[in-house]
Amino acid sequence: MKSPLAAYGALSGTYFAAVGLFNPYAPLWFQSLGFSTLLIGAIASLQSWTRIFAPYAWGWLGDHRGRRVGLIRLACAGALLSALGLLGVREAVPVAIVTALLFLANGGVVPLYEATLAQLLNTATGVDPQRYGRVRVWGSVGFIASVTAFGALLERVGIAAFPAFVAGVNGLLLLAALRLPATQDEVRHSEPPPPVLGVLRQPAVAWFFGSVFFTVLAHTSLYAFFSLYLVQLGYGKTAVGALWAVSVAVEIVFFWFQGRWFHRLSPHGWLKLVAVVTALRFAAVAVAGWGAAGAGAAAPGGLALVLLVLSQLSHAVTFAGHHSACIQLVQRYFPGRLRGRGQALYTTLGYGLSGVLGGVGGGLLVEASGFTALFVAASLAGLLAWGCASKAASLTAAGSIANGASPGHRF
Repeated sequence: MKSPLAAYGALSGTYFAAVGLFNPYAPLWFQSLGFSTLLIGAIASLQSWTRIFAPYAWGWLGDHRGRRVGLIRLACAGALLSALGLLGVREAVPVAIVTALLFLANGGVVPLYEATLAQLLNTATGVDPQRYGRVRVWGSVGFIASVTAFGALLERVGIAAFPAFVAGVNGLLLLAALRLPATQDEVRHSEPPPPVLGVLRQPAVAWFFGSVFFTVLAHTSLYAFFSLYLVQLGYGKTAVGALWAVSVAVEIVFFWFQGRWFHRLSPHGWLKLVAVVTALRFAAVAVAGWGAAGAGAAAPGGLALVLLVLSQLSHAVTFAGHHSACIQLVQRYFPGRLRGRGQALYTTLGYGLSGVLGGVGGGLLVEASGFTALFVAASLAGLLAWGCASKAASLTAAGSIANGASPGHRF
């Protein structure tokens, strides 16, 4: 991988290394501070609350100022300062405030990064899936290395070291951002960019975002509660990290080789496949909980473990396949100077609103009915995602979709 793509691979690797540390192990740190499951879900949902507006604000700045690399550096600097703040807080309100500041800062990295990378890799038929996969795979490598290494480290030194590790990884993220080269759009535009409302009003675009919403809503059960669920079943931190690592290992394989098979389905076809696999995935996780009900304090084996491993293997489709399909469609819906806000809307409408509902609602559901009920609900959300994706596909096939820059364009 040659520069400048190597620099973006390094940024992706360090960003997702930070995610691989925070998302699986922050709930365990919150738990060590004495927070309830409901409070943990509420704090975890702050990431989604900030995703409602922060990515769009960063994307708007990128589209208007045309200096996305500089904004990426600013976002990474803010993330490091916020991570350092975690070193000195232990009570619920200060922890929540500093966590929210961290999310506000790093919420700008992905939409700005994806918009810039899409520009670099754009072809006549869309984003080059092979080169995109070869860059994005380093994010998965960073995640799997982080989730595995920190699982073992936290097992050895204790969960109290979590804030120091978060600060260290975010320091590496800033260093990676400082190495990014400027791109061709690093100029201030004299004219304002076109509005996005017309694109959002297209029915196929709305159904597309609906499918993203329900797919990510299902996965909120994974991101916010899966580690706690595994601990309740009797698994230690090393096993928790290993199960997370399984999911990212197959994600790496998908991204690296997606140029060989991604073209076999249309982006909408991938969305429908993802939705079906998502429904099956979380149904399997729920069944694993039923099968482990009598295991007591010991970690369950047999069928329960097989189902958990299979569910994590399906991450290759439910995350990697889903993300690549969404990047293709966002690039087509929001070309040119709509790109930054299009990527931000993907984060906001897909990950922000769904994460808020999944974090808070999931916490309430767990408190009332347990983890198994949560994963049953996640499976149902996957079925809703299939309905939305099917509607978007049928509208596109009927020719009722327009490209953001050229209303008569069909794809």
